Amino acid sequence: MADDELPRDETKLTTTKRKWAAEGRFLTGHIARSSEDRLPPGQHLVKNWPVLDLGQQPVIDTSSWKLEVSGEVETGATFNWQSFNALPQRKIVSDIHCVTTWSRYDNEWLGVATRDLLDFVIPKSVAHYVVLTSYDGYTTNVPLADFAVENALLAHSWQGLPLTRDHGGPLRLVIPHLYFWKSAKWIHRIDFRTQDEAGFWERNGYHMRGDPWGEQRYSDD
Repeated sequence: MADDELPRDETKLTTTKRKWAAEGRFLTGHIARSSEDRLPPGQHLVKNWPVLDLGQQPVIDTSSWKLEVSGEVETGATFNWQSFNALPQRKIVSDIHCVTTWSRYDNEWLGVATRDLLDFVIPKSVAHYVVLTSYDGYTTNVPLADFAVENALLAHSWQGLPLTRDHGGPLRLVIPHLYFWKSAKWIHRIDFRTQDEAGFWERNGYHMRGDPWGEQRYSDD
């Protein structure tokens, strides 16, 4: 499904989050730094893992799953499940910080480090941004510098088990130092761009980068 074909049906969550963005909801005015404060401002801890999406959870069989990598790279690639899992596998433990104010500590992920993917495709010098597209048509944008951090992962497993469909299985992105809407579920395509391009929530009032410690929840516009 193309980006501009994303269903426009207003779910309760979508409507509510648009309202939060318009109101600047949850902003505390407090500034913290990740090196000094594990829990970002305005967040509270949970032990469960809440499920948030746009009202669709695509059913994706690994036998037909594909990941396309394109744009400003030296070597474009299309992975199937077998070739993707033939890439080096890494385990990380990281926290989740959702823009809806919950955080969850010590999540164990297994998958392919974004740095290992970058070594495979080799971004060109003009590539500065990444646009991620999911199987449900969802998109989000991240600076290449954020995509390439050491603990960013294309994860297929959580806490030792395959990711469930409601949490983005078979594959999702995990960028621990950004709000979790940037860690797109059901990844289908990764495009390397010269210019930044707003994704779904970014076009609907959310911040272009999404740093939890800077409370970058909403657009400055």
